[in-house]
Amino acid sequence: MKLFSLPERTEKPRRTGLTIVIDRGLPTGYFQDMIRSYGELIDLIKLGWGTALSTPDLREKVRFAHSHKVPVFFGGTFFEKALLQGELENYKQLCRELSIRYVEISNGSIALSNREKAEYISRFAAEFIVLSEVGYKDQQRSQELAPKSWVEFIRQDFEAGATKVIMEARESGKSGICRDNGELRYGLISEVLNSGVSADDLVFEAPNKDLQVYFIRKLGPNANFANIAADDVISLETLRLGLRSDTLELFENTVSYTQLLKEVME
Repeated sequence: MKLFSLPERTEKPRRTGLTIVIDRGLPTGYFQDMIRSYGELIDLIKLGWGTALSTPDLREKVRFAHSHKVPVFFGGTFFEKALLQGELENYKQLCRELSIRYVEISNGSIALSNREKAEYISRFAAEFIVLSEVGYKDQQRSQELAPKSWVEFIRQDFEAGATKVIMEARESGKSGICRDNGELRYGLISEVLNSGVSADDLVFEAPNKDLQVYFIRKLGPNANFANIAADDVISLETLRLGLRSDTLELFENTVSYTQLLKEVME
């Protein structure tokens, strides 16, 4: 018999309800402890921006994560650096050597049109599982990107072969879908969600509790999140399950009598 009736959470391997953790340079021991403790709650780990090349234990960290069925991938900035320096083939080779199956394709920092980005998505999708990103690191550029352009770019990325599209917010939560004061761009989110694009195929960068709560309230416990800090994995899961003040009463009316009876009889 379960102690509480909780909203249903998807199980690994998940298509929805993804929790993507960002590694901003975690010590190897901490990284391994995180996976041992929270591995069932973590779907992917992103080695943020270019931290992979500054990580002495890169191969050990990737090997350990993969041995616990937690895929690792490089941040989109890593891809952009490789593109700038004409090193995409070496980038691919590094992914192969480390058995990395996921790649993030973005244009958040460099002068690359979304149509050109989509071409790279198509090329990489022939070998890798592609996570694309829409939105810019620069706050002004993102603010000037009209909602209709966000929708257009998201659709381009899916048509090119992206498995999920990540909605930029940076690790600070102050760009992309957010204003520079951290406030969410509610109108933008509404236009994207009302465009016919499935929320199940979008991943929202939500590095803080306020963003996480907003999307859980709007989309339910199985919203997809990225840029989750290592020490926020359990905190996020409690929000998803209505076990924290911010979502405590959110799911109380969604549990049916049949579900309650079934749990009592177990």
